[in-house]
Amino acid sequence: MSGHPTEGTLDDAALDDAARRLYEAKRTRIPIRQLSLQYPEMTIEDAYAVQRRLVELEVADGRVVRGRKIGLTSRVMQRAVSITEPDYGAIFDDMFFDDGGSVPAGRFIRPRIEVELAFVLGEPLKGPGVTLFDVLRAAEYVTPALEILDARVQMSDPDTGHLRTIVDTIADNAADAGLVLGGRVVTPMDIDLRWVSVLLLRNGVIEESGVAAAVLNHPANGVAWLANRLAPHGVGLEAGEVILAGSFTTPIFAEPGDSFVADYGPLGTVSIAFERSEEQNR
Repeated sequence: MSGHPTEGTLDDAALDDAARRLYEAKRTRIPIRQLSLQYPEMTIEDAYAVQRRLVELEVADGRVVRGRKIGLTSRVMQRAVSITEPDYGAIFDDMFFDDGGSVPAGRFIRPRIEVELAFVLGEPLKGPGVTLFDVLRAAEYVTPALEILDARVQMSDPDTGHLRTIVDTIADNAADAGLVLGGRVVTPMDIDLRWVSVLLLRNGVIEESGVAAAVLNHPANGVAWLANRLAPHGVGLEAGEVILAGSFTTPIFAEPGDSFVADYGPLGTVSIAFERSEEQNR
């Protein structure tokens, strides 16, 4: 399967139904069966059409889009899901957690943690033709971040063992669930963003490490890609939006009671803890 735009195959009723079930799965914390099994012919464009309807449901419910996330930016992750480009999802106002704060027990289904840089835009960006240098000019600042992923689609089908595919992830708002911003804020010209490095610790143990250049050779390339990818839909990136530029570590599962610290060295740390349930505390 290519990551390039393809024609949709699902009708409006199917797209609306998938979006509604994903919307309910987030609220009930019961993941739905993989859309890729229900609709084997489902395309990348179908998946984004579901995502757009899902975003509309969230906005109708009172949520506000505050930015975008970019996923699958590393070559190893793209090969793993047989695509040739990243994916993207929407960030809502209720996804932000305080640095050093905690995630309430039961907020997510099966959360995982990734490490990335967040670009906060001072000027709008609209494709086509947006370049890395346009992104560096438009970004007011860059800050370390943790992203929380979750799966509202079953990661593995209980009957067949079939793993979710790229269309499942895209439809599911690119698995976007939460983010934590922290550490030292820098302007894009302060440092060579390619060489920002990080250690990700879970409960004091280093689980992952990475360098920002793993994101498409420069994290700003992901933001440029996103602006250009959204252009055919008449959508731009707005001033004030937070853009998560893509992880440079593999995701780590978060269990109740786990604490995570991303140590960015000169750029400081970002941390989050996951609360235990009342039963687990007994």
